[in-house]
Amino acid sequence: MMIPSHRYCFYSVITIYFFLLIHTLASPTVHFCRHDQRDALLEFRDEFPTSNNTWRSSWNKSSDCCFWEGVSCDDKAGQVISLDLYTSLNSSLKTNSSLFRLQYLRHLNLSNCFLQGEVPSSLGNLSHLTLVDLSWNKLVGKIPASIGNLNNLRNLSLAYNNLVGEIPSSLGNLSRLKSLELSNNGLVDEVPTSIGNLNELRVMSLDLNSLSGKIPISFVNITNLSYLNLAYNNFSSTLPSDMSGFHNLRYFDVGSNSFHGPFPKSLFSIPLLRSVILKQNQFTGPIEFKNISSSSKLWALNLDSNQFDGPIPESISKFLNLALLHLSHNNFTGPIPKSFSKLVNLDFLRLSNNKLEGEVPSWVWSLTAVTLSHNSFSSLENSSQETLIKGLDLSWNSFRGPFPLWICKLKWLRLLDLSNNLFSGPIPTCLRNLTVSLTELTLRNNNFSGTLPDIFSNATKLQSLDVSQNQLVGTFPKSLINCKALQFVNVESNKLKDKFPSWLGSLPSLNLLIFRSNKFYGTLYHDHMSIGFQSLRVIDISHNDLAGTLPPYYFSNWCEMTTLTEGNGQYMASLPAYSLIYQSVEIVNKGVETSFERIRQDFRAIDFSGNKIYGKIPQSISVLKELRLLNLSGNAFTSDIPRSLANLTSLEALDLSRNKLSGQIPQDLSKLSFLSYMNFSHNLLQGPVPRGTQFQRQKCSSFLDNPKLYGLEEICGENLVPNPKSQQQPKELSEKEEKKFNWVAAAIAYGPGVFCGLVIGHIFTSHYHEWFTEKFGRGKNT
Repeated sequence: MMIPSHRYCFYSVITIYFFLLIHTLASPTVHFCRHDQRDALLEFRDEFPTSNNTWRSSWNKSSDCCFWEGVSCDDKAGQVISLDLYTSLNSSLKTNSSLFRLQYLRHLNLSNCFLQGEVPSSLGNLSHLTLVDLSWNKLVGKIPASIGNLNNLRNLSLAYNNLVGEIPSSLGNLSRLKSLELSNNGLVDEVPTSIGNLNELRVMSLDLNSLSGKIPISFVNITNLSYLNLAYNNFSSTLPSDMSGFHNLRYFDVGSNSFHGPFPKSLFSIPLLRSVILKQNQFTGPIEFKNISSSSKLWALNLDSNQFDGPIPESISKFLNLALLHLSHNNFTGPIPKSFSKLVNLDFLRLSNNKLEGEVPSWVWSLTAVTLSHNSFSSLENSSQETLIKGLDLSWNSFRGPFPLWICKLKWLRLLDLSNNLFSGPIPTCLRNLTVSLTELTLRNNNFSGTLPDIFSNATKLQSLDVSQNQLVGTFPKSLINCKALQFVNVESNKLKDKFPSWLGSLPSLNLLIFRSNKFYGTLYHDHMSIGFQSLRVIDISHNDLAGTLPPYYFSNWCEMTTLTEGNGQYMASLPAYSLIYQSVEIVNKGVETSFERIRQDFRAIDFSGNKIYGKIPQSISVLKELRLLNLSGNAFTSDIPRSLANLTSLEALDLSRNKLSGQIPQDLSKLSFLSYMNFSHNLLQGPVPRGTQFQRQKCSSFLDNPKLYGLEEICGENLVPNPKSQQQPKELSEKEEKKFNWVAAAIAYGPGVFCGLVIGHIFTSHYHEWFTEKFGRGKNT
């Protein structure tokens, strides 16, 4: 029977109705944002009127607050349960902030929001919180004890702030806590014993604070730990004698403290262990391993800078997954164990500053980066196959004989340091094969002879060239004009004979130029060339045969000495860009010879001494307002000392001795508050010595042999004798008493473990942290 069409429509509507009814009853009720929650959020927004407008514009009454940027709600009740902002709040959290009216909040993430002020104690009232992340802000003050009230908390991160005081013992109440990150603050004193109550803890990061004392015995209760980082504190105790109970431990870092005692061999019985860092402590004795499983997952072992001794044990070769092995700065003896050739996954090997000896085996050349400096190795096993090695530091050993020609086959090499050995003979032209990839070449302090080969046409990545203190002759390689990345050139103490290469001034990145003690001749300036050196920070061309005059504007484009660049005051090696220079410098500072392992970013120096430069001191030198050290001694400069030298307000040392300068010493030089060493001796100066603290503290020898100079009574005292014009002059002092001022590096260079080590460290750091994060993760969701 046919169903009438109107009945068919009726039945269809009824069917759809019942379908929707059943579906609605079967689904959870969806509520929109509650008004009290919305109002609290709007008030919270208005507490930060100067913050980024992106999130503020989405927070308005015209839309449901559950869909606002960074806000999540409970599907059933419409309560705000998560606040996750990525913005610049640029203010502090108030104690009575409307944030604390969001009583159902579970996740609070205000990381990297430029929060200021203290962490409000009211935070402890949000009892539903399972995650609190206030890391990477500018928070100050103490960690409020009220955080210990958050019984549901799983993840707490207050890392990378400026928090001070003790870790509150109340944190031991957080029995469900899985991740505790308090890194990089100013926390002090001992870790509270109550931390041992956190037996659910997986991640603990307390590094980069000022924590001290002993590790609580209760630590052994936290057996679920996977990640423990106590690095860069002041802990001064032994480690627990038995750590095998940490059966989940993967990452263990207690580096840069004062831990002492024997090697913690029980640690290495943990089957999941990936990384152990004990560097820069005071551990002693031999290292040994027990019960090493063939399935061990150990990936990184860093024992640098302790007092371990004895031979390196063969048993390390059982860690078949080992990729990084750092044993530098200890007292290990004997050869590199032969069994290490079994470590087929090894990439980074650092054995510098020990007492190792014998032959370096050829399998080493298959690694990525190798540092063997400051040992007594005497021979190198030849490499018979192509390798991928990128960093090789063999400096400060007892290698002798000709340059190892097989090194020319290491076509991926970026860093080569053979300095401070006994290599002899010519520098081979086959090094041209490496120059495409090479960033640093250091051959200083050997017995290399012959010419410095002109092999740098393709060396576009080269940043550092140091061939100082050898027996090299001939001309300076012109192909270096192609090295646009070049930052450092040192050819000091050779026998190079050439015109001064003014074209070096066109290299845009050149920071340091050391030509000291060679036979360079001619003028420093050529009319057909523009004056460059815009990036130069240190130049030492002393003790050559340079002559001629300098035009008044000679220094006008030396921009790096005019103003300081970003990062001032830091050491170059401390900066994240590993391409920056890290040098060792010897200077005479305040008349005392001193060695500086690092050059500060703000260090600026000029040494033109011991040449034949004549004429006036260029007026443009006054624009070098960041200059610290200036030595023009032993030349033939004439006329007056420029009064504009008083503009060099950062000047610390000034030597104008042994010239033909006349006129008076400018009185304004007495206003240079940093000027602590000066020498005006052996000139034609006249008139009064400026009065002022800086001048009165100088030695009498700083003014001798200026017959018409007077006013030295307070400086020279009884050393004064009358001259024919009734003026008082200093007696002639013996050469033994007179201190010469040769203050820019007799040995300015990249030292072992310096630039090379820095780059190797950078390679390791980037690879390792990337690897660990990928494998295990870190942070709030651990």
